[in-house]
Amino acid sequence: MSAKCVMVLGTTSGAGKSWLTTALCRYYARQGLKVAPFKAQNMSNNARVVAQGEIGSAQYFQALAANAVPNVRMNPLLLKPEKDTQSQVVLMGQVNAELSRMEWRGRSASVWPVVARALDELLEENDVVVMEGAGSPAEINLKASDIVNMRSAQHANAACLLVTDIDRGGAFAHLYGTWAMLDEPERKLIKGFVLNKFRGDATLLAPGPQMLQGMTGIPTVATLPMWWQHGLPEEDGVFDDRSVAGGGAVTRTVAVIAYPRISNLDEFQPLKNVPGVRLKWVRSPADLMGADWAILPGSKHTSGDLAWLRAQGLDQAVAAHAGRGGAVLGICGGLQMLGEALIDTHGIDGNAPGLGLLPVVTVFEEAKTVQHRQAVFMQLRGLWSGLSGVEVQGYEIHHGQTAPHSAMAAAGDVAHAVMPDGLAWQNGAGNVLGLYLHGMFEDPRVLKALFGAAAPTLDSVFDGLADYIGGHFAPGVLQSLIGAP
Repeated sequence: MSAKCVMVLGTTSGAGKSWLTTALCRYYARQGLKVAPFKAQNMSNNARVVAQGEIGSAQYFQALAANAVPNVRMNPLLLKPEKDTQSQVVLMGQVNAELSRMEWRGRSASVWPVVARALDELLEENDVVVMEGAGSPAEINLKASDIVNMRSAQHANAACLLVTDIDRGGAFAHLYGTWAMLDEPERKLIKGFVLNKFRGDATLLAPGPQMLQGMTGIPTVATLPMWWQHGLPEEDGVFDDRSVAGGGAVTRTVAVIAYPRISNLDEFQPLKNVPGVRLKWVRSPADLMGADWAILPGSKHTSGDLAWLRAQGLDQAVAAHAGRGGAVLGICGGLQMLGEALIDTHGIDGNAPGLGLLPVVTVFEEAKTVQHRQAVFMQLRGLWSGLSGVEVQGYEIHHGQTAPHSAMAAAGDVAHAVMPDGLAWQNGAGNVLGLYLHGMFEDPRVLKALFGAAAPTLDSVFDGLADYIGGHFAPGVLQSLIGAP
């Protein structure tokens, strides 16, 4: 192993591990070092396509921040929740049906050799590997089978930062309790505590950090102020709905239906950064009132989320919105919901009637489509006409295949193909559009066509993150983590 390892652990989920790992990737890459991210196991329905399959979106963005080509070794194990008690297991980029059926505690022993090999290869090929943990490293009921936190840290002899969300309260207790529940060899890897999402005067924290260091021997190396507009997509859940980019007037409200198994929600982050656009998350019919656009995003369990949508009365709300001429967009699972029916003969997702807003039918196939894709919109009509002729770069992750409803087409209700190969369909009125391509709003050509505006580039976001931690960590700490003076 030649690489130096820095690892970001958290006292809880949502403490700030993913964005801090991303910031560290860009910070060290800007020093001319060859950097790679690594997370042994990620549980998320936000996934991105790489050459060998799919990985968690967080590791994909971390790789871009590191100026590295994303690959499956950076996230060798990805768990994609389909139900509260069931996940699809993706190992080294590919769905593994046997592991998906296996009891999860036994799964760790089976996958650790693969995970360790992936980590070892990254250590051999890079100067710095920035690792991310999951949840908390001190979950004593899970520790025997936990491969993503201290087992990975010890394997790589990583210099670890332990970050906590001080905005939740109890930060010092979280840090002390986590440290106290680690074994002594694990404690020796913790090099600093990080207080994240702090609001107010940092001098008021004293003497807390000093007392904590007296109890643990670990210094608090950074107090990071609350930062709402850093521009990086959230990994674990829907992001806040508190502001409009730049603080200007709202010119368009975009409502995204936030069903339980929403997937690839990170692709909507650019909309949050477009001036004049308010992005809101919808869980009830009342939330949809007043919206200009209604978006049905991707889903890891389309039939289940469609049932949830009906139970909330959102099926009628979306139909009423479309009936008033409002813009409706369905992406991947959202496209499938907009059609007439879901047909599943292989037990992939489930059968269900659709919302009937597009005259198409989706059939679920055993083979999963996972690929990058570049396509050009054909001629569109109505509210989406601005996309006509626009070339879009994105990615596909889906089992379903969608085609026009033959009987409806024969009767004159025709779904208009607006991309080749069944990638996108539009209704006759022109206000309902469905497509399989994820990442549309990440393409600046689309933002220009639809809003006449641009969002910050990812590179500018990554540089902003690196500048931020460079200005808020104690002097010399970030260099000392990789052994540099």
